[in-house]
Amino acid sequence: MKRLLLGLALSLSFTASVLADVLALKQDHPQTYVVKRGDTLWSISSIFLEDPWLWPELWHYNKQLDDPHLIYPGDILYLVWVDGKPRLVKNIVKKTTENRDVKLSPQMRISDLNKAIPAISLDVIGPFLSNSRVVDQGLLERSPYVLSGREGHIVTGAGDTLYARGAFDNDAKVYGIYRRGQIFTDPYTGELLGIQARDVGAGKRIGLDGDIATLQINRSNQEIRRGDRLLPQEDRSLQSRFEPRAPASEIEGEIIAVEGGVSQVGSMDVVILNRGERDGLKSGDVMAIYQRGELVRDDVAEELIRVPDVEAGLLMVFRSYEKLAYAVVLSATQALRVGDKVKNPG
Repeated sequence: MKRLLLGLALSLSFTASVLADVLALKQDHPQTYVVKRGDTLWSISSIFLEDPWLWPELWHYNKQLDDPHLIYPGDILYLVWVDGKPRLVKNIVKKTTENRDVKLSPQMRISDLNKAIPAISLDVIGPFLSNSRVVDQGLLERSPYVLSGREGHIVTGAGDTLYARGAFDNDAKVYGIYRRGQIFTDPYTGELLGIQARDVGAGKRIGLDGDIATLQINRSNQEIRRGDRLLPQEDRSLQSRFEPRAPASEIEGEIIAVEGGVSQVGSMDVVILNRGERDGLKSGDVMAIYQRGELVRDDVAEELIRVPDVEAGLLMVFRSYEKLAYAVVLSATQALRVGDKVKNPG
């Protein structure tokens, strides 16, 4: 009997340990939470979880509800236990005390889906989803370029007409207008990872005579100049909803650049990583950021030695190209910088 009880205790201890590793609740977590305007599923999960990238595990999938992730300002969320695991739910009928499990039932609700709480706010990354683009050097050099505006104008803007020269695709009518930006290379191998094409405007081709095209400019973010390049509208689906998660495989990389040219990085800044789709990195993947350990002098051994890296934040990939990716810093416990490492959250 004692062996049975000891085995049961060890089993329960092991199960609790596994659950704690998979879904660790904060010690000061609340039992209920009222959803507020401006909340995200990520920010709400960070109130309850030590590791908010595991937030999908916290939200209870009730098959009787159309979408368990659709919550709205004013909703009351309850932290309960379902099948022995902590879950956040909106509907509670009965709570039992023996195993802390609850019975759930749905409620009818008619709401505007546009007002639902998102997983991650798109306010910061929205412009990069539609306007940011990374290309290889050959594509940029082969693309048509702006000759001039009408009547020889050097710069043009929205509402103007311009002339461009190059090999135009007969089927492409709408073009983005880009200016060569940063060149991204791998800090270790020197490999060219891509060239940033900065969006400056867009236009519709209204005429073509040989290799000279006439375009009507319908949008401009800044003055369009001679030599700016034209690329057909990118055929790429853009996510309007991101559900953060840990990468499916082990990935290690580095922050190689920061949008805006700043030297230090903080929360909600956009950074570029030297890892991309070929490495298994996808939109929604969450990575831990590690501040590179400093070189210190060991006076005893009379040598320089690098101290261990320090975990300093989290980021989420929101756009992945073949060789690199754009990510937004979700949290930072200290100042980050180019050269800091990223790897799977642990």
